[in-house]
Amino acid sequence: MSMRRKGKKRARSETPGSTAHPKNKYSDNPPDFASLASLYPSFKPFVFFSGSRPRIDWTDYNATRELTRVLLLHDHALSWWIPDGQLCPTVPNRSNYIHWINDLLSSQILPSSSCGNNKVKGFDIGTGANCIYPLLGASLFGWSFVGSDITDVALEWAEKNVQSNPHVSELIEIRRSHILPSEEDDVKVLLGLVKESEAFDFCMCNPPFFETFEEAGLNPKTSCGGTHEEMVCVGGEQAFVTRIIQDSAVLRERFRWYTSMLGKKANLKLLIPKLWEVGVTVVKTTEFVQGQTSRWGLAWSFVPPATRKIIAPTHVSKNTLLSFMLEGIKRQYSAADVLQSVEEFFKSSGASSKLNSNTFSVDIVASSDQCNTITNRDDVDSVRSHGSLDGSSLQVPQDDLSFRILVFQQMPGTLLIKGSLQHKDSPLSGLFSVVFGSLEESMKSKFCR
Repeated sequence: MSMRRKGKKRARSETPGSTAHPKNKYSDNPPDFASLASLYPSFKPFVFFSGSRPRIDWTDYNATRELTRVLLLHDHALSWWIPDGQLCPTVPNRSNYIHWINDLLSSQILPSSSCGNNKVKGFDIGTGANCIYPLLGASLFGWSFVGSDITDVALEWAEKNVQSNPHVSELIEIRRSHILPSEEDDVKVLLGLVKESEAFDFCMCNPPFFETFEEAGLNPKTSCGGTHEEMVCVGGEQAFVTRIIQDSAVLRERFRWYTSMLGKKANLKLLIPKLWEVGVTVVKTTEFVQGQTSRWGLAWSFVPPATRKIIAPTHVSKNTLLSFMLEGIKRQYSAADVLQSVEEFFKSSGASSKLNSNTFSVDIVASSDQCNTITNRDDVDSVRSHGSLDGSSLQVPQDDLSFRILVFQQMPGTLLIKGSLQHKDSPLSGLFSVVFGSLEESMKSKFCR
């Protein structure tokens, strides 16, 4: 049984953030250091009290490594260790990524696999000595994995961590990559490692975030270790994920989902256009939060998405003013966050969006194809439409829909979102309520408790 602290959550970096995945066992109940110290004597020397709260020194590599070891053993029945200097993962953050992958696989965004079995197979790019993703995926969901890496130390210890857990060892294969991330152009990360007969449900990656080792050591508040190969590559994470995109353009539907973690939100805007350029059909993003640390997830697919038909009503409503309330907004979000998310919601569909921070409004112009994209999304950041819908579906006239979205603060934790149609006589005006409803569904899913 998992040991958890009762009562209030810890603040700061000891608590996985309030936007942690709801199925992550640490999302509402952070590890109780005192209880763990009483159960595991090796962890006890690293725990001290600040007032009545047990804490650890996050700048002490030995403390963070021992915490990871204890959490994997206590909560996941996994035996684990890494040598000094190797990247030490935080279990709650890595669990968020694994659960998000499971959400993608469980969603109806893509049609059911033609394989006809429930066996899930993943590929972990740069699994590291810690091998954390294959171990968690195998123990939590019974997934099989191929984990790749380049250094002798990483391969040796990843294999040791697999073999130390015979209950999942049959599910995990460790593969050597002969490509160093410091090499120049045309580096492959999946090509040459994926065998000709293989197909995977997903790949995942915690890429080298930084361009220099000096940049990697700028955070004085934590000590998670990490070698040059784990932390640094030419061009940083943007270049590394671009290489995954390039490989995915060749492998295409050999993977149902391609995914990667990112350390900089700004790189999402730089990478998503590259995905459309290579012909992906679906793009999804998410945010992983643990304490004061945020990471972002990027996922894409070349599989044509499952079609969700929008049945045309006999008389399409042409309401020109619509609104909805966002109540119980998560505390870390402000009206400005919602406003920006509104802009991104429409931009990700290809619509023209212009944000005005003075009036707290977003002006949108969407074509017929873009309206199809918006109304067929399943809380997905972007889905490319495939041809016209058939006769039983809502047929979008060839014109533009122009409207404005405004965000009003009602009271703490509550916002009013208003939409106003700008051109009432547009052939698309009947779609306004459908598009606005898609926005409401997405905003409530993202911001409300």
